[in-house]
Amino acid sequence: MSNKGVHLQVLPGITDARRRRGIYLLPNLFTTGALFCGYYAVIAAMEQRYTDAALAILVATVMDMLDGRVARLTGTQSEFGHQYDSLTDLVSFGVAPAVLIYQWSLHSLGKFGWAISFLYAATAALRLARYNVQTSTGSVLERRFFQGLASTAAGGLVAAYVWMMVDYGISGEMPVAVHIGTGLLILVVAGLMVSNLRYHSLKGVDFRGRIRFLTILFLLCGLLLISIKPPTLLFVLFFGYLLAGPVYTLWQVRRRLRLRQLRRQRHAATDDSRNVSSQSQ
Repeated sequence: MSNKGVHLQVLPGITDARRRRGIYLLPNLFTTGALFCGYYAVIAAMEQRYTDAALAILVATVMDMLDGRVARLTGTQSEFGHQYDSLTDLVSFGVAPAVLIYQWSLHSLGKFGWAISFLYAATAALRLARYNVQTSTGSVLERRFFQGLASTAAGGLVAAYVWMMVDYGISGEMPVAVHIGTGLLILVVAGLMVSNLRYHSLKGVDFRGRIRFLTILFLLCGLLLISIKPPTLLFVLFFGYLLAGPVYTLWQVRRRLRLRQLRRQRHAATDDSRNVSSQSQ
């Protein structure tokens, strides 16, 4: 018998199920790279190679920013990638910075030191869990803003801080004031991660659109400044982003108060005009 003219029809549901079994390679490759950097940072911090650990976390921040953008640009977003990215963030920007800051400084504070480092890791986990719930339920306030300091920025800040201090020769035997200041900084960062302050997510930046020529010049000047003293300037950038949340919130509160005052003045003016018209009648 000849099989010519016989066509096998595959059900659409079966093909869709087979497609769902696989995962997208490109964005998850960046996520795996970020996970590797976080794991390497933990090992390097335990071996007291603090600069290597800090650089690994900073590289992880770059990969974490790339995986989401690559997924959006290539149309390869998936629920698997979202969950994988969240678990990677917990390791690279929650556990790794906590181990790094404890090994470099906080161990000198005894139980308070490991309690502070654990609090940092716990708040990073809570911040990621809250973000996952918000995205799954569609309760994210606005795509352009994060609620609380992102764990990626927090981990980058801790890494840049340690790198800067080691670059200035502040490591090993340090004054108690340095350890206390470091502990206070970590407490502030941990509190901002679980706060309700709004931070710009930078997701609204269109990398495929056209930009002005002056923008390229500003970017080049920024890169040149970073190349002069990378540890210090990176810490300044991360710390500036950390301050952006409280500053933006205060500006919003002040703006709302002004709007309320203007509304009260308008209501008062309308009431006065009504009173004058009623008296004239």
